[in-house]
Amino acid sequence: MTRASDNPADPFKKALTEATRTLADDPDMAVSFSVDPPGMSGDNMRLPQVTRRMTRDEVLLARGTADGFALRKRFHNDATHARYMPQGEMARDLYEAMETARCEAVGARHMPGTASNIDARIAHEAERKGYAQIRSQSEAPLPVAAGYVIRQLATGRELPRGAGAVADLWRPFIEEQGGATLDGLQDVLGDQVAFARFARKLIDDLGYGDQLGDDPDDTGDEEEGSEEDSTDAPDNPDSQGDDNQQEDDTEAAEDGPRQETAETQVVMDEDAEDEMSEETELPQAEAPPEPPAPSPHSDADPNYTVFSTDFDEEITAEELADPAELERLRAYLDQQLEPLKGAVSRLANKLQRRLQAQQSRSWEFDREEGILDVARLARVVANPTTPLSFKVEKDTEFRDTVVTLLLDNSGSMRGRPISIAAICADVLARTLERCQVKVEILGFTTRAWKGGQSRERWLADGRQQGPGRLNDLRHIIYKSADAPWRRVRDNLGLMMKEGLLKENIDGEALEWAHRRMLGRREVRKILMVISDGAPVDDSTLSVNAANYLEKHLRDVIGMIEKRRAVELLAIGIGHDVTRYYDRAVTITDVEQLAGAMTEQLAALFDTDPRARARVMGIATAMGR
Repeated sequence: MTRASDNPADPFKKALTEATRTLADDPDMAVSFSVDPPGMSGDNMRLPQVTRRMTRDEVLLARGTADGFALRKRFHNDATHARYMPQGEMARDLYEAMETARCEAVGARHMPGTASNIDARIAHEAERKGYAQIRSQSEAPLPVAAGYVIRQLATGRELPRGAGAVADLWRPFIEEQGGATLDGLQDVLGDQVAFARFARKLIDDLGYGDQLGDDPDDTGDEEEGSEEDSTDAPDNPDSQGDDNQQEDDTEAAEDGPRQETAETQVVMDEDAEDEMSEETELPQAEAPPEPPAPSPHSDADPNYTVFSTDFDEEITAEELADPAELERLRAYLDQQLEPLKGAVSRLANKLQRRLQAQQSRSWEFDREEGILDVARLARVVANPTTPLSFKVEKDTEFRDTVVTLLLDNSGSMRGRPISIAAICADVLARTLERCQVKVEILGFTTRAWKGGQSRERWLADGRQQGPGRLNDLRHIIYKSADAPWRRVRDNLGLMMKEGLLKENIDGEALEWAHRRMLGRREVRKILMVISDGAPVDDSTLSVNAANYLEKHLRDVIGMIEKRRAVELLAIGIGHDVTRYYDRAVTITDVEQLAGAMTEQLAALFDTDPRARARVMGIATAMGR
């Protein structure tokens, strides 16, 4: 058994923990490493996981995240921050982004070594969210851009490529509107109160002054008003009595007609009851029909709400790009993954052999008649009358099957993960089609970053509390189950299209794929989900509970696994999805995806439950 102390990453984690406590000036801070999203709450800090391989990217991301949290802990005061916090959502986002940039800039002044670590974290975030591919302001979040601009002005350091792209889209607007305010940035960096006032002024310059709320520094008018109120307080009891008497008279005058109306209504109701008792009961057909209750947005959780479905779309790949563009994107995909095709093809051939073996003839052993089983020959010689010494050849029942591959098309899959997911889906579709197994390939993302037209409508309607899901879904059909692979081969190239990959709302996508499968006529239905983490949509999570989307995903998974009409399994890329799915694999390297997919599917088709469990167990350990 491998001991925890044998993990080569443990010394690094211990050193980083101590350095983080020192940097935060908090020796009691609890530091943990997890595959869950990083975060800090009080004296507890959660950093990205560092595996045994300790890749350069893992180390830099962990150090950059730790430095950012530690600097905020050291140079940030929660009470001051809350005092100057704006009321509106956009203003709050701007305020938060600028304060984070301030803490990290002050840290870079005192401890220059933190700057490069934080740059690495920013570069990772920008790559995960696909900022480098953004080409218009509408796709670039203004609060993020404002934080980047403040950071660059405060430190003088160049921004990483993706972050720089977002900042450059908004920089002319920010500098034009708030140039005079930005000139005083260097003077307020070290003073959180002064910087909070600076941030509120800049938010006003950018056109969001109506979201600031009351000025926390403007208390003079309130004090004078309170003194006037106390001066005007009724010292004369007679005057107070007169006021009370006037109020009573007014209430009596108002209550009189209401009471009379109520009494009249009671009499009318009683008369109506008498008349109805004398008449026969109305036929059921004549009873006024009750309006049907609105159907819930989710079969798994009736309490899951969606602000608007008007802007959601279920769309085919052909509708998102013309044939010439799809052909070009497919050629780019093939070029990107040329070195991987040999390995994937070998795995596909292996899967095909196993599936075809399932469809060939097999033997039933321990029968009382049939062909003599040579394995029982010694027993037959010893006792020729021994029963159950024969075998019978039979056709294996290979049930009509459909497989759905549901691919996460979020921004964090950008680059090599989405390329490998696309080519593996392609190869599996070809392989399974040869074995008369139908395959459907689906993708899920959103139409916009940080909410689209749904969020704009929510803002225009007054920002109701707890609106539910607040983004526009985009569910993509790359290949329907009945479409031949050769006709839709180019469709998978769409995943290479710039601007396609955005947020991921896994629960609704999984429920959508499940509903599509239930409508199929095949006897056996298999749904494989390929994702790289928990559901994330900033617009939804900013106005609902922090676990709103994650809870819905768990509810949908629970419903599917309980009904058992569809066999569900999942592959997580770089993130532990076993906490969501009972049958899941976590891989740390996207190069393992092809092997994981083929092994998982092959295991599902294995008729021997022990062999199936063995393969599933081996596959589950691949990422560990």
